[in-house]
Amino acid sequence: MSDALTLPAEARERAGKGASRALRREGRVPAVIYGGKEEPTLIHVEAKALVKQLDTGHFMNSIVEIELGGKKIKTLPKDVSLHPVNDRPEHVDFFRLAKGGKIEVSVPVVFANEEASPGLKKGGVLNVVRHELELVCDNDKIPSEIEIDVTGKEVGDSIHISEVTLPEGSESAITDRDFTIATLVAPSALKKSETEGEDEDQTGEDMEAGETAVTEQGPDADAAEEQEDKSE
Repeated sequence: MSDALTLPAEARERAGKGASRALRREGRVPAVIYGGKEEPTLIHVEAKALVKQLDTGHFMNSIVEIELGGKKIKTLPKDVSLHPVNDRPEHVDFFRLAKGGKIEVSVPVVFANEEASPGLKKGGVLNVVRHELELVCDNDKIPSEIEIDVTGKEVGDSIHISEVTLPEGSESAITDRDFTIATLVAPSALKKSETEGEDEDQTGEDMEAGETAVTEQGPDADAAEEQEDKSE
């Protein structure tokens, strides 16, 4: 995971739409911490601090330590509700990370050693089917990314989940199929060139066939002209 983030919070005494609206008017965002076989904890956080963390781009893929009443609660953001017009955060769900537990997360994929792929060196293109992998991980061993080596890959090759070595404490959440993560395909320019070449060959064949037909009709046309001359 990305480096842990810290977010100060205060306990919420009341739930409901009215109480939530009042908090938002004060520059706060209502939130809840659930999971870990404990009762949900109602909290609210400062809107500016939350927006700042959302703007990092990796908030949803980071462990967030909620500071509440002098204690730190390790959590993982699960959902952020945004206003439909101004996109301001209106509510956040945090999942409590219990010690020794597991959690399902989406982890981004990165590709390594592209210069060692013959297919890519020839101009092939890496077509990424899945930019993230759904994994079940130990709470304290959530990877920040999954690196996939493309050494030796040729155009036409595919990379499946069975080829990927996942970090210790992680396993694929999808277990019923060997799904594709990426494929190496020929560049679109090459495909277009090949298509145009086929079209030109076909046009040439059509022209040759047309010329042959004209040649075969030539003698008949000359004989017709001679017959007309005699009749005059």
